[in-house]
Amino acid sequence: MNSYNVNELKENTYFTDDVVLDKTFLLLNPSIPVKADLIKALIDWEFTQVYSDGSIGTGIIKDTFSSSIIENITQKDSSVRTVLGKTVSAESESIDLSDFGVSQSSPVKEELKQQILTENPIKKADISTIDNEQKRMSVVQSVYNEYLNFINMLYTRYATHKELDLENISSKIKDLCIFIKDNRRYVLRVEPDLTANNRNFLISHSMRSTVLAITVGLQLRMPLSKLIELGTACILHEIGMLRLPSQLYLSDKVLSTAEKNQLNTHPIISYTILKGFNAPLSVCLGVLEHHEKENGNGYPRRIAGSQISIYAKIISIVCSFEAITAPRSYKTASSSFEAMVELLKNSNNQYDGTVMKALLYSLSLFPIGSYVYLSDERIARVIDVNPENPKNPIVQIIGEKDENDDPVTVETNDTDLRVLRPLNKTEVEDLVKVTGIV
Repeated sequence: MNSYNVNELKENTYFTDDVVLDKTFLLLNPSIPVKADLIKALIDWEFTQVYSDGSIGTGIIKDTFSSSIIENITQKDSSVRTVLGKTVSAESESIDLSDFGVSQSSPVKEELKQQILTENPIKKADISTIDNEQKRMSVVQSVYNEYLNFINMLYTRYATHKELDLENISSKIKDLCIFIKDNRRYVLRVEPDLTANNRNFLISHSMRSTVLAITVGLQLRMPLSKLIELGTACILHEIGMLRLPSQLYLSDKVLSTAEKNQLNTHPIISYTILKGFNAPLSVCLGVLEHHEKENGNGYPRRIAGSQISIYAKIISIVCSFEAITAPRSYKTASSSFEAMVELLKNSNNQYDGTVMKALLYSLSLFPIGSYVYLSDERIARVIDVNPENPKNPIVQIIGEKDENDDPVTVETNDTDLRVLRPLNKTEVEDLVKVTGIV
């Protein structure tokens, strides 16, 4: 990883990869430029270096969603400066940066602004009016990235100041629920970040799990109020990890029994944190019980079946699906088809059958985003579920375009157009090389 001196950073330059503090906490991603306010704040906070696997370039913000969010974050008056996506005032209490592993000789003053993000990107445009498939997918990806940034700032805020704004979180989750409902088949095609390594594991895991949890909740016909609670529980279910030594969940080494036992306390810690902020009991229980199993062999309380809250049942399944399909520094990601098959086996009766069925009917047996080989020898990508039969998804044919220059969309069936099998990893890689699709 390369180190960069803070006092040598230039305004409106971009890094080609994530920028982190103390080689752990995400500061910027490649879509966000270095700003003068950020440089000043880092110097004021006595950070001398930042780190990145990438290099420095120049450019302009091309994504209007990102541009709007950045402007909102960096807006300030004469008494307020911005750092890490949060407003900092020179006239408030001291804060402790020990969680960053950074020493400081003088106290830093700050004032929490009530909203981390002052405006939600999905209100900027009606995505449903975009009739071009590729453009709509691009916009959905941009909005998805903005939510990743929000979760990053949320976790950073708690890590550095032990503060959570549950009202603001609920508001953002409400908008996310509506966004997923309106754009489900596009959101589910967003690929897991191939750079989802140690430094942003908790962020990417929380985001992907929350998208899946809300999708399952929609399939179960949950009302919006319940979806918001479910999303809040899922987005915060790993918050307790921040109170544990990072080597327990960031290391790829085999943990000892004592280390595993310590790591297994994170649901209790997460529960205690949320209870301390007066979160609804249903949210707290969803966080506490997300590692419990239907057969009673989970943790921390080893409860079973109907004793486990519905939010925890959903989070348990979607977290397992996410963990199987996400790339990690210590393992290769499995395909979404492999993950679905593994979960459907439901070894030792770990998962609730109704929730498992809801996941299947939300994603299909060949989950949205996966590439498949058809019985007529064509290759296609799954873009939606057939509500009548999860074995026969709706697909787009690779290499064939319609009058709008979008891939031809067809419904598979059990007779003349069947899905024979998913493409394996090597076949997908070869397909991407030949066609340039992503």
